[in-house]
Amino acid sequence: MLLLLIPYVLWYLLYRKKSEPTMQMSDTNAYRYAPKSLRQRLVWLPDVLRMATFVLVVLCLARPQTHNSWGKRTTEGIDIMLAMDVSTSMLAQDLKPNRIEAAKSVATEFISGRPDDNIGLTIFAGEAFTQCPMTTDHTSLLNLLQNVRTDIAARGLIEDGTAIGMGLANAVSRLKDSKTKSKVVILLTDGSNNMGDISPLTAAQIAKSLNIRVYTIAVGTKGVAPYPMQVGGTIQYVNVKADVDTQTLSQIAATADGHFYRATSTAELKQIYRDIDKLEKTKMDVKKFSKHYEAYQPFALVAFLTLLLEILLRITWFRRIP
Repeated sequence: MLLLLIPYVLWYLLYRKKSEPTMQMSDTNAYRYAPKSLRQRLVWLPDVLRMATFVLVVLCLARPQTHNSWGKRTTEGIDIMLAMDVSTSMLAQDLKPNRIEAAKSVATEFISGRPDDNIGLTIFAGEAFTQCPMTTDHTSLLNLLQNVRTDIAARGLIEDGTAIGMGLANAVSRLKDSKTKSKVVILLTDGSNNMGDISPLTAAQIAKSLNIRVYTIAVGTKGVAPYPMQVGGTIQYVNVKADVDTQTLSQIAATADGHFYRATSTAELKQIYRDIDKLEKTKMDVKKFSKHYEAYQPFALVAFLTLLLEILLRITWFRRIP
């Protein structure tokens, strides 16, 4: 766009003066050496200001940005790993719309309410893996949380089942090197341990030895719950009995100095996360990487000032009649 300045400058130098009004006299030789006033010497200034305004506007449209940078600040927070059951039983609809979506919704609200905490996510069914390591970049964490589906077991990506011990051990492994005073695992499941190479109580003892508190949440009603099953080409809902092992979950929490909760509704699940939200906090250093920083503001400000100055000069000091 800066190339548009070339024809404007050519027009100004070659044709502008020809179009200006002149006063014809029989002889102007006597005025050849007349002294020029300051206004005459600066008559070009408004046009230069207009060109400068155009250049600055083009620079703003080019969206200048500073280089990447690191920032460091001290904040208060704790290290938290969320261990979430994603077995197919989490599709039961005793919580609305179902257990897994209710758990994700409440976890999202919990994460959003703790912007300074280092939070990660482990998911497990018959196997366990880290969906997101601990981070203060909660935008990325929430995106990964929303991508959690129970069909990873149904599609055979991981084995179906409930490996509570493996899920807890995976979360604990992410916290073992943490330097903060408060390290917490929030374990949510709707079943009983029936898979994995590590028992839940062994994982709890490991957490205890590393000063990691474990809060366990048993999600689901105490009776039966509607569960979607594919029959032919349609989905049929059947009532299945809740199979959550509250005793083991309670023992895990007791061993690892945490608390055991039972959530039979979405409202209860929200209240549980509110209770956990009252955990103590500790100071920690956070490094923040800024990939882009918009830098057009100074150019926009100068463009506005040059345009304003040009307009003021044209209607005052450089005003022409006609």
